[in-house]
Amino acid sequence: MKRLIAGLPFIAAVIFGGFFLWGLNPDRDPNEIPSVLISQPAPAFDLDPVPGLETPGLARSDLVGNERPVVVNVFASWCVPCRAEHAVLTRFVEREGMRLFGINYKDKPEDAVKWLNDLGNPYERIGSDLSGRTGIEWGLSGVPETFIVDGDGTVLFRYVGPVVGPDAVERFTQALKQAGALPNGAGS
Repeated sequence: MKRLIAGLPFIAAVIFGGFFLWGLNPDRDPNEIPSVLISQPAPAFDLDPVPGLETPGLARSDLVGNERPVVVNVFASWCVPCRAEHAVLTRFVEREGMRLFGINYKDKPEDAVKWLNDLGNPYERIGSDLSGRTGIEWGLSGVPETFIVDGDGTVLFRYVGPVVGPDAVERFTQALKQAGALPNGAGS
């Protein structure tokens, strides 16, 4: 019995080590996390604007009735990958004509304002989700996450993590093209 008890820490270390190595697997794709929202209506929400920004708030009603699909990006000023992704999303808006809406997730308004003033504000609308409740409704696993939403409010695509690097940008571009979210075949 004493040998069994003495061996428990070793067994626990092997089990935890296995999970750790699995998490470091370069072939593991966090975007493989299934989303129950795909092909479903976007959740109901109505977020106030970020205080101190001139950009209007965001509600589910803003996602419905659009001529082409829109992109909803969940971001925060405290999120380091969001900073890296911001330049990519800004280029999509400026060069490709992508329509971008934002959900500012669990962020201090003054920090969000400073972040957007420093980096530029490509968002048509930004809702402030201070409590994180809307993020829960969207099924977030973290920030950043980006969704493509059709003109009837149906979620078409979810990208987990930053849209950074050639593979991520290519995958996101293909999703935008398939959804028809780029005007007149932009992104070709």
